[in-house]
Amino acid sequence: MSGPEEYTPGEEETPGGEAAPEAVEAVEATEGLDEQEDLLNIGQERILELISFLVVNLVENPEDVSVDIVRRQDRDVYQVRVNQMDLGKVIGKGGQTAQAMRVLLTAVSANTDQRIGLEIVE
Repeated sequence: MSGPEEYTPGEEETPGGEAAPEAVEAVEATEGLDEQEDLLNIGQERILELISFLVVNLVENPEDVSVDIVRRQDRDVYQVRVNQMDLGKVIGKGGQTAQAMRVLLTAVSANTDQRIGLEIVE
């Protein structure tokens, strides 16, 4: 089991010249691991982009959004951190927004034979 790899949303120019908040910039947070363990496969990158896109567009403080990947046994767990003021928007009424994101991730992971989880961390 390896440590978390931290990712924070960045900004990237779109053809219209506007900033696209859903772009993700990788920040290496682990040291001393093999290079292969630090690299994300294409499925992990796409899931990371999907989570970042969804969360950044839900919150009022997109600069405070970060997504960590923690590898646990047979699955990758994506831990989402947001500003305390935005926590309710990401979880939703009765957990409906969080559950909807989990359903989307389940559909995406079905194509990749990858087991994934989503945690919203305070």
